[in-house]
Amino acid sequence: MPLFGSKKSTLITPDEALPGRQTPVHTLGVHEVLGTPTGGPYPEGIELLYFGMGCFWGAERALWQTTGVWTTAVGYANGYTPNPTYEETCTGRTGATETVLVAYDPKEISTENLLKVFWESHDPTQGMRQGNDIGTTYRSAIYTTTDAQLEAAKASRDQYAAKLRDAGYGAVTTEITPLETFYPAEDYHQQYLFKVPNGYCNLSGTGVACPVGLTTA
Repeated sequence: MPLFGSKKSTLITPDEALPGRQTPVHTLGVHEVLGTPTGGPYPEGIELLYFGMGCFWGAERALWQTTGVWTTAVGYANGYTPNPTYEETCTGRTGATETVLVAYDPKEISTENLLKVFWESHDPTQGMRQGNDIGTTYRSAIYTTTDAQLEAAKASRDQYAAKLRDAGYGAVTTEITPLETFYPAEDYHQQYLFKVPNGYCNLSGTGVACPVGLTTA
């Protein structure tokens, strides 16, 4: 996706954002791989966590392949522009991050082990980029929906940051905050690498293992 990616590396302010629209542009349907409703309703006990790891195509595939994940979807999170399009998001003028919605069963995979997948699947030290994809749209991010998730995310960041530092990497730049907004991406982006198996994927980790069995203690 670098041909379409914004080169803007500084987050905009709310008054700089594109106006967007009040009417939803896209809705979520059935997961092409898992057969589950991506926009809900979700079974009792399912939790939602949102990850930004650069281009959301490869990130979503890594997450739908994770045991304990009930469904996934891609969209634009925590920006200022309501109901943005992909083209608008790529300008860097929505403030949003390319994000994967992850609905998971904590009885099958703990929040801590899901965070382990997140940390090991990309390089969280690159700031406003991920590899060749440059711009605020591609920043590393964790958007939480519970206080326990927020605590776990911050604790795992601190533990993994120490491992990365020992391996010669810089500071972790991952944005960790509660989810504010999530707008679904266009249908062709959903489960893109299932629809286009040889499509673009820039997902690449550091090779540094995240401590197994992370806890918030």
